[in-house]
Amino acid sequence: MPEKHLGDLETWQRAEAALTEALNAFGKPWQINEGDGAFYGPKIDITVFDALKRKFQCATIQLDFQLPIRFDLSYSTEDEAKRERPVMIHRAILGSVERMLAILLEHYAGKWPFWLSPRQAIVCPVSEKSSDYALRVRDQIHQAGYYVDVDTSDRKIQKKIREAQLAQYNYILVVGEEEANTGQVSVRIRDKSAHEVRSMDELLKLFREEIEAFH
Repeated sequence: MPEKHLGDLETWQRAEAALTEALNAFGKPWQINEGDGAFYGPKIDITVFDALKRKFQCATIQLDFQLPIRFDLSYSTEDEAKRERPVMIHRAILGSVERMLAILLEHYAGKWPFWLSPRQAIVCPVSEKSSDYALRVRDQIHQAGYYVDVDTSDRKIQKKIREAQLAQYNYILVVGEEEANTGQVSVRIRDKSAHEVRSMDELLKLFREEIEAFH
């Protein structure tokens, strides 16, 4: 409870006890930050650390007992003849979106994980002969719900791969005449030189597993 606050002491103590119970049930370490509640009620703040171990408060969940009083809000209990005053919850999942993005950028050093990446995959045809197949691969990946681009420029394949690596695409998919004839793609991972050939079904299964591993 901050020095300047609204509401009576009993209400604050009841709210703090409810948050204590919730945090204990959550089961992670936590600590009290004396006097740091909002003026209208206590809150839970989530603090995160960036790549340089700097501390930032991002997400927050705040209990507000005052606005329901000011708006004269009430609800029916199980005993419909009885009315109770609700508690308003202010919730910010990320806190400041800009701050959260800045922390993530520093944490991942620009190398976004697959589930978060705006450049999940790029298709690179070896030559113009395989461009049509590259576009079909692009469309199939897009229809499956993933972010995907295609490089149909006339640059050499080594140059396309290098540019895709610098652009931080998670997966670089090389297709030539052989892949077009077999319905496959040659898969390269962003920071690795090795590659392997997969069917489209196997590739999409790999993408799904990446997403599911995060969740």
